[in-house]
Amino acid sequence: MITHIPEAYADTVAPMRAAHEEIVNTLKQYGITFPEYPALDRPGNPRGAAAALAHPMQGVLKYHGLADWAWRIAYLPSISVCNSAGYTLTFVEFDPALSEDVAVIGGVTAAGRALERVKQSLDAVRRAAHMTTRARVISKNVVRGGKAGKGLGTSASGSAALAVAAIAAAFGAESTQNTRFVSSMARLLAGSGCRSATGGVSLWLSYPGAAPEDSFAVRLDTHNQLADMRLITVPIDSRIGLRTEQAHADAPNSPLFKCWMLNRRTEILECIDAVQAGDWQTIGRLAERDSIQLHAVTMTGGADHKIFAWEPENLTLFRACNDLRASGAPVYASTDTGPTAVLLTHRDYVERVTSHVRALGFEAIESEIGGPARLVDVEQARQELEF
Repeated sequence: MITHIPEAYADTVAPMRAAHEEIVNTLKQYGITFPEYPALDRPGNPRGAAAALAHPMQGVLKYHGLADWAWRIAYLPSISVCNSAGYTLTFVEFDPALSEDVAVIGGVTAAGRALERVKQSLDAVRRAAHMTTRARVISKNVVRGGKAGKGLGTSASGSAALAVAAIAAAFGAESTQNTRFVSSMARLLAGSGCRSATGGVSLWLSYPGAAPEDSFAVRLDTHNQLADMRLITVPIDSRIGLRTEQAHADAPNSPLFKCWMLNRRTEILECIDAVQAGDWQTIGRLAERDSIQLHAVTMTGGADHKIFAWEPENLTLFRACNDLRASGAPVYASTDTGPTAVLLTHRDYVERVTSHVRALGFEAIESEIGGPARLVDVEQARQELEF
């Protein structure tokens, strides 16, 4: 199945597909493999229940824009690192007594677009499981320090936790071992959810026209190469009520977008090499530079209502990283769609960096790289979710 290719981007299909093939070959050279997409030839359990936990992610080589919105196929591949500073816990129960799907997120019953996105993920699992049973979804985000700000990546962790729980509820726990299947499903609520599903430093393979089963995530740090890297999260609220989906809609209209997109092959290959070498500083440099590129694309995508997603605090943090590097403390600032920043550094410099950031008046949450989405005990999840 070939997914939608926007007419204005038809000329990018051949180079992006060629880049995809080169990236896959590079992964194989490093011994990084991925499973076949499962056959899915057995019906699911219409009364199944499961719970899962996933970590938010921070973009290294980010993405904006969807070539196919229905299947959430990105124009370009992307890489992120999972952040253990927070997590999403999600319970899913298929119940024949329900006439409609019900989702409660953070104690609030979902409606409108929020519920529609949950239903899209559930529908994909139901199609695979050959069943129509409606589901009950209970979910919440937890952040150490209590504040997430905008741009922490909790939509990704929510998408991953929902996919893992729904798949386990429908097919059983063993089905969640197929990372290609799980990450493909995790892509459907929020694209970056596929990388939260696989955890660590993960690559989302995607290009215009990619088949749904060929747009999935692969973990790169399979031998704990980046154990010494630390993430320092600085939560910042968006004063403009930023909506990530609007940024995805605007980005492909930017005159900078194709250049950013076509240069991605080189950056992905450089990042893969850096991960395998345990070279966290190259990863940090790429993340900081691409943060700036992402926002340049975002800010130039709208015609009349341009998205200025950063807040003044972001400039302070970028300059702080310059100052810290000049004084001998390597640290790099990364932002995704929103203003919340994650500083990437080595464990030896954490105290110095956090002290500097806190002296500027910011909250600083230290964490390590987060692992993949995983199943958790249903009863323990019920207790934490309080239902």
